[in-house]
Amino acid sequence: MVALKLTLEYDGTGFKGWARQPGERTVERVLREALDEVLPRWDGLAVAGRTDAGVHATGQVASLDAEGGPPRGRLAKALNAALPGDVAVVAAEEAEPGFHARFSATARSYRYVVLNRRTRAPLRATRALWWPRPLAEEALHASAAALLGEHDFTAFTPTETQHEVFRRTIREAAWERRGDELHFTVTADSFLRHMVRTLVGTMLEAPETVPALLEGRPRAEAGMTASPWGLYLERVEY
Repeated sequence: MVALKLTLEYDGTGFKGWARQPGERTVERVLREALDEVLPRWDGLAVAGRTDAGVHATGQVASLDAEGGPPRGRLAKALNAALPGDVAVVAAEEAEPGFHARFSATARSYRYVVLNRRTRAPLRATRALWWPRPLAEEALHASAAALLGEHDFTAFTPTETQHEVFRRTIREAAWERRGDELHFTVTADSFLRHMVRTLVGTMLEAPETVPALLEGRPRAEAGMTASPWGLYLERVEY
């Protein structure tokens, strides 16, 4: 058996997240069904980031060990023929022995899209968070800059969490306006559950509070958890 690395893109609207759940349509479930159809023998499916229901991905990474099946140059095409239209394998390649999509990763990058205009945009309803109110963009830039470095993100993850360590290192964080959209991009060694969405919600509601919240304040002091529709897992680094 050889180690394989799959790069995936998917529209999270029709999925209950990545992870398999009884009776639910998830990305992992449809990928496993495609793997069963294409590969005679495979095992050890792992993923870089377990995205929540409604969250999209343009650069999700999965790993597995496999034997047989189509030549590696045609594996992505074969898997895509077996996958539904809202998920695709954009690249399939052999990896070094022992490669693991989650544990081998050194950083992950997310993008959050905010639609900032008075009227809603039906065609972007599941692609961005609609925010009709004016935004203090200078304050957003300052709050993003405050995230850089290592901090305690207890305030930005649910209280009922399985995490034991709440310190994370942010390598890049920035807001950028693109027409009627504001894009927040962030790269870190790893993320807590709902961390990016709660950071975005807090920055939109009260950006000036972010520096103090990074000192390990309780979740109740931070802002809302923004909708999953605006979140994209863009890139995983190894």
